[in-house]
Amino acid sequence: MAKRFPLILIIWLLTDIYFFQAVKTLTANPIIHVAYRLIDFVLIAGMVAIIFVRRSGKTAQLLITMLMAFMLLTFVPRLFSLPVLLAEDITRLFRDFPQRAIWVSELTVALAAVIFFVVLFGITRGRHFYRVRRETLYFPDLPEAFDGFSVTQLSDIHSGSFTSDSGVQKGLDLVNAQASDVILFTGDLVNNKASEMDRWIPAFSKLQAAYGKFSVLGNHDYGDYVRWESETAKQHNLVRLKQVHGDIGFKLLLNESVSVNKDGQSITLIGVENWGKGGFHKYGDLEKAANGIADGSFNILMSHDPSHWDAVTLGHHKHIHLTFAGHTHGMQFGIELFKFKWSPIKYVYKQWAGLYEQAGKYLYVNRGFGFLGLKGRIGMWPEVAVITLKKAY
Repeated sequence: MAKRFPLILIIWLLTDIYFFQAVKTLTANPIIHVAYRLIDFVLIAGMVAIIFVRRSGKTAQLLITMLMAFMLLTFVPRLFSLPVLLAEDITRLFRDFPQRAIWVSELTVALAAVIFFVVLFGITRGRHFYRVRRETLYFPDLPEAFDGFSVTQLSDIHSGSFTSDSGVQKGLDLVNAQASDVILFTGDLVNNKASEMDRWIPAFSKLQAAYGKFSVLGNHDYGDYVRWESETAKQHNLVRLKQVHGDIGFKLLLNESVSVNKDGQSITLIGVENWGKGGFHKYGDLEKAANGIADGSFNILMSHDPSHWDAVTLGHHKHIHLTFAGHTHGMQFGIELFKFKWSPIKYVYKQWAGLYEQAGKYLYVNRGFGFLGLKGRIGMWPEVAVITLKKAY
């Protein structure tokens, strides 16, 4: 945070100064001008304070959460409404810079107001605004018994962030309503500690699937992001977390594979531990997990981090037909309208949300069931993914 602070501050100030031009065009009221500046002063002071306070305590975490919310409420509406002012300034270049048109400033402020309420909804209600996303995929070598086989995928539950029983239950009811053949969970059950799931075990254990529930670990499941009193305590936490997967009825796959059988035919389900680029641990071992898989089998992989697909899976000697991943959360912020999809996370991950295909191999990146950091979701709503497998004749 400290290293990025100067850049964040510069962007903040530039958007602030530019948007203020619309405010000044609409009103000369000094009270409004002072209030506008006061809000920015408080937020920038909060940003500075975060650099110098301990971030491990509950008070500090609450401060960070509140600051993130207020920053988004002020920064995002300004940022997305500024192109209106910019378009006007481009025309003013060719008109000897006349005074700003009032209607343009009104449009700018009105657009900012609309975006403000979208952001407000995301922060207050977006965390449990679950969406079902469906895809149907066709494979010529899919065993006939699995024609129409449905898979519900969950990812990034992050139970340590949950506070609303009714909100979480809303999402779980939506999962069961899909009546899928299997449920796959692709990691990050907790934020840091296995105990974060204690409250939610009864609810999650009621998830139902005819042919089983399977899971893998994500980067947050190993306890790598919290200070432990000893290495032994950290290892005990991981042991308990693995037990929790069993407590909620999921078969945890640790660099291994299992067969899912139906009407005398089978498909292979592979699960690897977390493997990620960019400084993340590489616990996953696809070679080990795929060892012994018969040639010609239909293979589905669960791998938490989508960077594993490009780096390892695509080039593996076993044909992995379909990979399920998560991890990115779609950054919990973005825009999805019709076929248009954008989030800042796309500049970090090549595959970051939804379905991807290369050389007949598919990757589905789940936007996540839960949330982390920002206690909300803006545009990138929490997701229950349903993939239906069909045989291509």
